[in-house]
Amino acid sequence: MPTPSLFQQYTSPSQVTKQVKRALTECWVEVTNAGGAAGFPFPPIDETQAAPAVDKIVNALSLNTSRLLTATADGELIGWLNVRRDPFELIAHWGTLHHVQTRPIHRGRGFGAALMNEVRRIARDEMGLEQLHLAARGESGLEAFYGHLGWKEVGRWPGALRFASGDDRDEVLMHLAPL
Repeated sequence: MPTPSLFQQYTSPSQVTKQVKRALTECWVEVTNAGGAAGFPFPPIDETQAAPAVDKIVNALSLNTSRLLTATADGELIGWLNVRRDPFELIAHWGTLHHVQTRPIHRGRGFGAALMNEVRRIARDEMGLEQLHLAARGESGLEAFYGHLGWKEVGRWPGALRFASGDDRDEVLMHLAPL
């Protein structure tokens, strides 16, 4: 399986340069406009929509509660995700993945799996988490992708996502434990 030449983890807003923000924004636009389920349900989008969303994620970065993980190869951003934990003591042992995405041109080559394996290591070894959760758009093949990586479907919210009149899809709840 190919692996990115570099994973970079960001744990505070001051670590994220303008160039990184621009690359994250460009990736998000590409992924969304290719039909990816990364936080914007109604493509097409452009930088004016994605940049404020990137800023919101970056501004919330914190060593203990929110980390950004990027994957690059040959100096190009391939993909990224955000892992968050709630500091509430009752649920602080698990985290949630948000905005998992890889550039469409790199899909099917193992880069997404490598990114998911690296976040699993970070969650376990650095954040001390015991399990991870995520929600995925149904009917897009994501259940199979995550399933190959050890994730289990634990539930669905039937018809929770409405993309257009008559186009309702399930939100699939996924769980990974132990890490």
